[in-house]
Amino acid sequence: MSVVGSFVAGDYVVFALMLVISAAVGVYYAWTDRGRGSAGDFLMGGRSLTAVPVSLSLMASFTSAITVLSNPAEVYRYGASFLLFGLSYIIVVLVTSEVFVPVFYRLAITSTYEYLELRFNRATRLLGTLLFIIQTVLYTGIVIYTPALALNQVTGMDLWGAVFSTGVVCTFYCTMGGLKAVVWTDVFQVGIMLAGFLSVIIRSVVLQGGVLPIISDSHHGGRLNIWDFDMNPLRRHTFWTITVGGTFIWVSVYGINQAQVQRYIACKSITHARMSLYLNLLGLWSILLCSVFAGLCLYSVYKNCDPWTAGLVSAPDQLMPYLVMDILRDYPGLPGLFVAAAYSGSLSTVSSSINALAAVTVEDLIKPHMQMSEKHLSWISKGLSFIYGALCIGMAGLSSLMGGALQAAISIFGIIGGPLLGLFTLGILCPFANSKGALSGLLVGLVVSLWVGIGAQIFLPSPEMRRPLALSTEGCNFTTTHSLNWTSTALPTEPSFITTVPPENIDGRPLLADNWYSLSYLYFSPIGTITAISVGLLVSLLSGGLKQKVESRLTLKKEDMISYCLFKFVKERVMRRTGKLDLTKDGEKKFGNNNPAFCDVELDLTKCSVPP
Repeated sequence: MSVVGSFVAGDYVVFALMLVISAAVGVYYAWTDRGRGSAGDFLMGGRSLTAVPVSLSLMASFTSAITVLSNPAEVYRYGASFLLFGLSYIIVVLVTSEVFVPVFYRLAITSTYEYLELRFNRATRLLGTLLFIIQTVLYTGIVIYTPALALNQVTGMDLWGAVFSTGVVCTFYCTMGGLKAVVWTDVFQVGIMLAGFLSVIIRSVVLQGGVLPIISDSHHGGRLNIWDFDMNPLRRHTFWTITVGGTFIWVSVYGINQAQVQRYIACKSITHARMSLYLNLLGLWSILLCSVFAGLCLYSVYKNCDPWTAGLVSAPDQLMPYLVMDILRDYPGLPGLFVAAAYSGSLSTVSSSINALAAVTVEDLIKPHMQMSEKHLSWISKGLSFIYGALCIGMAGLSSLMGGALQAAISIFGIIGGPLLGLFTLGILCPFANSKGALSGLLVGLVVSLWVGIGAQIFLPSPEMRRPLALSTEGCNFTTTHSLNWTSTALPTEPSFITTVPPENIDGRPLLADNWYSLSYLYFSPIGTITAISVGLLVSLLSGGLKQKVESRLTLKKEDMISYCLFKFVKERVMRRTGKLDLTKDGEKKFGNNNPAFCDVELDLTKCSVPP
């Protein structure tokens, strides 16, 4: 594999500056909050955060280096259908704001899984906590190691130096500053990620002669395949797999994942919590648009000379770093800015995970069994942040030995979220769901989603369902044996398009391999969610769930929903104008036409979760 360029002093300075500023934020909040010794201040920021920083932190929490490196490579290989995630984000924010935020904020809980004990029993809470800890530690190790490997092989940046520097800095500011430090470093790192994307996009646009040539190249290369309404569930990415499957995956992240819930519960009011979600939507769209357009730029530059097919990169994740080192190598500091963007994604994800792991451990595993002062709990929270940070760095080292299991581990992270989403949905939306149904649904949903997810890793889908779009190497201009003129515009007389799916022997494949195991990976989460809800409802009904009484604060009430409050408000205004409702001076309602059908229109917005 050839190296297009390598880091210079300016690149290292930019990268180091990003780490120094991130660490400085932790020191700042450790100093300003030195007089506050409670675990609540450390883990929840004193529940005083406002909408804007929380919205950026929500966006950064699961915008990892995988987004910076893999999303453009996905668009380069499979097309821009990834853009449809923008539709699923709208549904996710609406569902989270209307269903999950009111219940969690009303309870003022620190750990999401505390809700499971209040609603069901302690066994359900402990199982949910255990699943969260396992998936998060595994995922964070991968998030640290995977981009370090890709960037090391392309830029020559020291692999373990990058792993340890980012891991240590992340652990440092989490341990020192708590949630406030995590949120404000997320704000800074979002800015770095956007700057990194824009540096590549602007240079590509200049190099290719404008935005329209890039769009034209993408169109002729079949990359603008956004509106694919094929209903086949075996297809990797279609309108349906992305909007339906993507919605389930992201609701499991925004609705119930501790790292996200912890942020909007830490807001000073439920209005700020909801506003942070809607502002976060704008940020998600920005990152998505940048990553998709960066993928189109990648294709436009290399449409006639695919680096992957030519064997000059060993993995798709290395395509973006190669583009950066190719087109920005004459601008010292800009390659460093892009690498800083990739690692900012890692830092924001890992710091969120460390803080969330410390929170659930304190709330779910320590406080129920040990009586301690707030000061001691605060020190324990800091100690746990340090331990989990070290564990994540160790997990990054283990990831280097896992090889092909990396993709399976990332898939399992998504698979576990589906059954957990089904469990929380049972509790919030189904008052007759009981603890027997909840545990049964969670376990069966987990087994089914793991079955299909692991089976899909063992028996890869048929080539027709995962075949990338056409790629060509006919325009490559090999000037020497060790270098390649990537931006060559030489056109072949007879283009030779090469697809990159290796031949596959399908003899001996079980019948399930071409159906059940070949489902789009985006459907793994819906399968787990629907299974958990279905089994949970059935077992609850058979075990006397209809006879139980559940506290109203633990389930969603119609007054909690902004949409319901707005509906009542509009309904009353309409009836006032039509004369069917009259408000006297003393507030007593009198109805015109003596119509009893309008006697349920009393509007009291003070009972709703929105300001009157």
